[in-house]
Amino acid sequence: MNLPLRPISEAEWPGFVAVLDEAFGSSFHAAQVARFKAVTEFDRTLAAFDGDLVVGCTSIFSFDLTVPGGIAVPTAGVTAVGVLPSHRRRGILNALMRRQLHDIKARGEAVALLYASEAGIYGRFGYGRAVDNMFFRIPKLGSAFVPHAPVDPSLRLRAPLPAQARADFEHVFEVVRTTRPGLYSRSPQRWDGVLADDEASRGEDGRLRCMLVEDEANGVRGYALFKIKRHFTDHDVAAGELRLIELFALDPAAYALLWRSVLDRDLCSQVYAWNRPMDDPIMHLLAEPRHLNAGTLDEMWARLVDVPAALTARAYAAPADLVIEVVDEVCPWNAGRWRLTTAKASCERTDDPAELTLPVQVLGAAYLGGRSLVAFKSAGIVTEHRPGALLELSTAMSWDPKPWGGLVF
Repeated sequence: MNLPLRPISEAEWPGFVAVLDEAFGSSFHAAQVARFKAVTEFDRTLAAFDGDLVVGCTSIFSFDLTVPGGIAVPTAGVTAVGVLPSHRRRGILNALMRRQLHDIKARGEAVALLYASEAGIYGRFGYGRAVDNMFFRIPKLGSAFVPHAPVDPSLRLRAPLPAQARADFEHVFEVVRTTRPGLYSRSPQRWDGVLADDEASRGEDGRLRCMLVEDEANGVRGYALFKIKRHFTDHDVAAGELRLIELFALDPAAYALLWRSVLDRDLCSQVYAWNRPMDDPIMHLLAEPRHLNAGTLDEMWARLVDVPAALTARAYAAPADLVIEVVDEVCPWNAGRWRLTTAKASCERTDDPAELTLPVQVLGAAYLGGRSLVAFKSAGIVTEHRPGALLELSTAMSWDPKPWGGLVF
């Protein structure tokens, strides 16, 4: 690949969008393009050029990521990766991803995240499957709660227009964000996208709606954002679907009441929640959990761009002191042996013999605390040189609650 790579200028924005439109087979509405442009960081948006034509691209959103221990770590959110079909198989994607990782390292960010349109692509660039999510399709007729579900008589529900409650959403989210690895900070422009309610964002699902739960003493204690896809059967029986976008609460009673409010919605026969954490408490509130109709998908992929900086930025669930040999062909500055000592929050180069050898993808998969390392040994991906070393590291890196990004960037 001998095509030049560089950040785009604002004048080259239409060419950037054209690549994404073609690569993803999309037809972007003007309002969607405008919202995307509002969050785009042009100095972090790389493109490959064939003459004046943009033929490949990738971009980054800068934000703070919550890692185990409630610690905020500056992170690169990788997005908008695409190559024109006319220029595939020429090394453009490879060149863009490698250049991007060097730029992230130079900026001082230790971690990169992405949502993968195709899960098989990014492992070869050192990304590991770090976060999974669940989706639920809960019928109203099967949505009864267990008898001991939490109740607070002081709580009340309120249903304002979402635009009128933005400050409440932001407050609740900022409190919750520090409690779960994987949640990341939202800029004002990002909130604009979450609350977008124009024709392009509505589609078949109708307008954006919300429910707040609050009390007199403490104010707002949670919110749900959703849309309703109206439907009636041939016999005029209401069978709409409530499509849950977000649901965050500050305590169990507020959480339970919000779920009841969406599950009991008039003229709806079911709730479809398409992106929920793997340990979502709704699994323990439903009296008949089979009615969750649950499934799982991969959510975020993580890449340790600077291994020692990333490993010393997070907390650990148990002590560990061991030498890890990291295999990293894309970022050679990570390759080699490192002594990780969690009690001292240190990770330093060493000549001591390795107790574990593993690819950087495995560290990325375990970084946010949601992935056990033990299965990687059974798969032949990790080599254990000292018996017990893998379990020691896996236990230390585990975390509760489970990681979850919650919002695709």
